[in-house]
Amino acid sequence: MSDREPPRRRVPGPAKPPRPRGAVRRQSGPGARPARRPSGYRPPPAPVLRLSSPRPRLRMVGLALTLVLLAFVVRLLQVQAVDASAYAAKAEQNRYVVHTLAAERGGITDRNGVALAISEDAYDITADPTMFTAKQLKIGNGPEQAAALLAPILGQDQATIVKKLRPANRLSRYARLATRQTPQVWKQIKDLKTALGKKAETDKSTANVLAGVFADPSSQRVYPNGDLAAGILGWVNADGQGGGGIEQELNKQLAGKDGKLRYAQSGGREVPTAGSRETPAVPGSDVELTIDRDIQWAAQNAITEQVKKSNADRGYVIVQDTRTGEILAMANSPGFDPNDLAKADGEAMGNAAVQDTYEPGSTAKVMAMAAVLEQNAATPLTHVVVPNRLHRGDRLFQDDVDHATRYLTLNGVLAKSSNIGTILATGQLGRTQPEANKVLYSYLRRFGIGSATGLGFPGETKGILAPADKWSTSQQYTIPFGQGFSLSAMQAASVYSTIANGGVRVEPTLVRGTKGADGRFAPAPQPKKTRVVSERTAKALAQMLESVVDDEQGTGIKARIPGYRVAGKTGTANRVDPATGRYRGYTSSFAGFAPADNPRITVYCAIQNATSGSYFGGQICGPIYKQVMEFALKTLQIPPTGAKPANLPVAYKP
Repeated sequence: MSDREPPRRRVPGPAKPPRPRGAVRRQSGPGARPARRPSGYRPPPAPVLRLSSPRPRLRMVGLALTLVLLAFVVRLLQVQAVDASAYAAKAEQNRYVVHTLAAERGGITDRNGVALAISEDAYDITADPTMFTAKQLKIGNGPEQAAALLAPILGQDQATIVKKLRPANRLSRYARLATRQTPQVWKQIKDLKTALGKKAETDKSTANVLAGVFADPSSQRVYPNGDLAAGILGWVNADGQGGGGIEQELNKQLAGKDGKLRYAQSGGREVPTAGSRETPAVPGSDVELTIDRDIQWAAQNAITEQVKKSNADRGYVIVQDTRTGEILAMANSPGFDPNDLAKADGEAMGNAAVQDTYEPGSTAKVMAMAAVLEQNAATPLTHVVVPNRLHRGDRLFQDDVDHATRYLTLNGVLAKSSNIGTILATGQLGRTQPEANKVLYSYLRRFGIGSATGLGFPGETKGILAPADKWSTSQQYTIPFGQGFSLSAMQAASVYSTIANGGVRVEPTLVRGTKGADGRFAPAPQPKKTRVVSERTAKALAQMLESVVDDEQGTGIKARIPGYRVAGKTGTANRVDPATGRYRGYTSSFAGFAPADNPRITVYCAIQNATSGSYFGGQICGPIYKQVMEFALKTLQIPPTGAKPANLPVAYKP
């Protein structure tokens, strides 16, 4: 091969078209004439702009539309098929409103059917916060406008209402603005709501800011007698539940069962064509108590006046049927008005007669005497030499007053309320003091000390009684005369009712029965009965208690009732101050029953820390016993027996 380049070949250009005949050659140069176009000449066609094929673009547009339609189809399937029930439920929830139909609370009456607690129609004012939003009302200050209208009607602060109408949880659909409002209050709100609704229909610039306000039918608890028996009845709280007393103890029976009303709404109005579903409420049962309103009034009036007169901390009176154990009255002072709890003193809102514990003092000596008689350690006529002082253990004991050596019968020891005589008598219960302590302890327990009474009242105390082997040196000798252990007023009254009932303890009761919606009366279960001492012992004690009142040397002469034989016992005990835990002041008391020879009624009275006038039980509680007992005997039409008193001797000559 040769490295020399091959010779370049001349490539011929395109052939020139032949010049037609007669054509004149165009001259060039200045002054040359333009060439003449031959006839029939046509210029060459202009170049054509050719577009690319549209099929790819059509395919892309079709694909995009297919994807969009596919997304819609998938979403439609999800809404109508997969999540259909969930969306339907959500739509139904937004459309339908459920209101609670409050059950009518049962009434409470006394033993004669007199109303003590009733329920009246009322409304809970509620709201749907989602109906107060700017999107819903087309205004930004809907809650503020609504609050300005509602505040004066409901008696609330505007800011409080605004906060409820604009909650932190924007999805919340329920807010309770006020509870237990009268029908008049709801009528005012409803009239305003209707007026705004009509105006909004004609004036598009007006928003019905009350469209989201509703009312749930409810009831309001009313106590027709004010503070009468408030400690027994208790009260109903803002949620419609019993907050104390019988209202709390029997809340389930009284409350009944709420119902529900479900209906469709639009713009705050019910849609009548959408239908509704209602579950009726079941009203509560009526409760009939054992108390007598008139006797309750007499007891409450008497103790209230004496507490004020004595400038005392508080006081209680209990009236009990000795045969059935039924409580005819249970009064406390100070008390409270359950119709106006805002003004009530929190310390007075309980039932102190069953909740307070205190050392009873000499009214408890009847239990010591019961043990002595039942154990045959002595009789009412047994002689007891009572010195001015008695040394026992590490203490020197004395009676309430200084005296020379007394020569008393056992009956006289009780009549004159001798601490020393009681210590000497109970010392005969065993060969040693520890044995005597165990015997006395067993009788205190039989009488119910240290145990619940069976009343079942909320907050009831059992009292405090240590086992005999835990008694201190001083307690061995103070417990016989009522110091060193504690009880409640209800327990103290039960002790005397036990003696009055021939030695059989009947558990106290406050409820006679209930009456349901069908009108049938269901009596309460029969109370438990327990034999504590023999009938012989109980009769002897009743005669001894008569000497306390009838004998001129007795401490309870202010409790005498003309024409009736009265049995009773005074008590004046050192009082433990709840604030300091130390002794300060006194507990003054009186307990007894009548007629003494055929007992029907027990009355117990106690006053705590009397600071004005006398503080002796016989002086300030004896008159209350007389006043209340006289009223109860007349109210229940219990006549005198006409029998002569036993007149047991109080003293003897050595």
